[in-house]
Amino acid sequence: MGAGCGGGARMKWSESMTFDIQEIMGILPHRYPFLLIDRITEFEPKIRLQAIKNVTINEPFFQGHFPGVPIMPGVLVIEAMAQAGAVLMLSEMEDRESRLAVFTGIEKAKFRRQVTPGDQLRIEVRVLAFKMRLGRMEALAYVGDKLACEAILTCQIVPKRRQPAAAPVETEVAVASDPVAAE
Repeated sequence: MGAGCGGGARMKWSESMTFDIQEIMGILPHRYPFLLIDRITEFEPKIRLQAIKNVTINEPFFQGHFPGVPIMPGVLVIEAMAQAGAVLMLSEMEDRESRLAVFTGIEKAKFRRQVTPGDQLRIEVRVLAFKMRLGRMEALAYVGDKLACEAILTCQIVPKRRQPAAAPVETEVAVASDPVAAE
């Protein structure tokens, strides 16, 4: 049973809570083809979560990575882990609709096994440090019981909308329609 992410109000979570794709989309701004997690199967606020990514041959990246030998790019496995971590960070914020979780670091990344169509990627994220706008997490991705990828991810929570740049100073430019009259 899902949490229900409507209204943006801070929610009370239970340790056995799961989130379906609609609830994930209520937390993350990512959309197809870049939303890389399908379900949250375990969630403990500010501590850990487990997410699932079902890898199918229909993923757009398989067209070019690699034709005839489809392998999920390692950077996208890392991105899926980061999205799971972003759910963990953003779910605790009352104003999450106006925030983004962005990468500030990827450390100790190791790729142990290829991820291919038909695999179910199980992502486990555990918080190492959590402050109001900063997070550091250990992320592991498994296919079955085999470790596929691991990394330490750091992120920062930033405003979703960029601050407008200072308006350019307007200057008056004389435009003459008759070149003779302009002399």
